[in-house]
Amino acid sequence: MGALRLVVYSDFLCPWCWNAATRLTSVQRQLDGALELDWRSYLLRPHAQPGRDLEKFRAYTQSWLRVAADEPRAPFVPWASDAGPPSHSLPPHVVAKAAAALSPEAGARMRERLFRAYFAESRDITDRATLAALWSEAELPAAAFPSLDDPALVRAVLADHDEAQQLGATGVPAVRLADQDFVLVGAQPEPVYLRWLGRQLASGA
Repeated sequence: MGALRLVVYSDFLCPWCWNAATRLTSVQRQLDGALELDWRSYLLRPHAQPGRDLEKFRAYTQSWLRVAADEPRAPFVPWASDAGPPSHSLPPHVVAKAAAALSPEAGARMRERLFRAYFAESRDITDRATLAALWSEAELPAAAFPSLDDPALVRAVLADHDEAQQLGATGVPAVRLADQDFVLVGAQPEPVYLRWLGRQLASGA
């Protein structure tokens, strides 16, 4: 029997999505090859909004501490730099798609790097220079970075977002089994994911 495939809709600007990603990655390790995670884009900020107020943004990021208390493996830090605020959700998703096109391992490294850079290092992951630096830090080939300008990547991100909304995912994180259209919304506790997916595997899904 092949691996169970779980489709995950997520946004790099969503703190609860880092918690969910941390838990699902742990679940995938525990299921030892029986679970495939199919990461897809969701845009909480679909349109660019340059010039957002930095002080208001800093105040907002204090709320990350509540999210951090729910998942100690995701080390959130309220915004502590003069960078940003991030303009919109699209740029980090395009980078993640470009990395995943290189290999699943490259995609995983880039996803983790984006979450950590934003939520723990106060780096604007919508800034082109920052994204280039993160690409390098994830040890991805420099020659592949210009692929970010491929319009097909933007179309793929927007298609993911539209798919999620059509299935009723009004927020993220959200997951569904690849062969089903029921979407489970919210960062579930790790034991919940394990029980649910374990039952699916036991039933031969």
